[in-house]
Amino acid sequence: MNPRTKSSLLWGVVGLLAFLVLLQGYELWSGYRYALGVKGGVALAVGVGATGVSYVAEPVVFETKGRT
Repeated sequence: MNPRTKSSLLWGVVGLLAFLVLLQGYELWSGYRYALGVKGGVALAVGVGATGVSYVAEPVVFETKGRT
């Protein structure tokens, strides 16, 4: 697997898990509970978004265009 793709997928997992941890903390603090489908859908969207953004931003941040 391409290292850039692998890195992007791992950042997607990190974003997804971070969102779920923050959501759980909010639910514990506020006492309000979201439906499981809402949690899963938004977590999936955050994971896909983090994957896409990290894939696009990696060459810009590390200036690796043409060297991958």
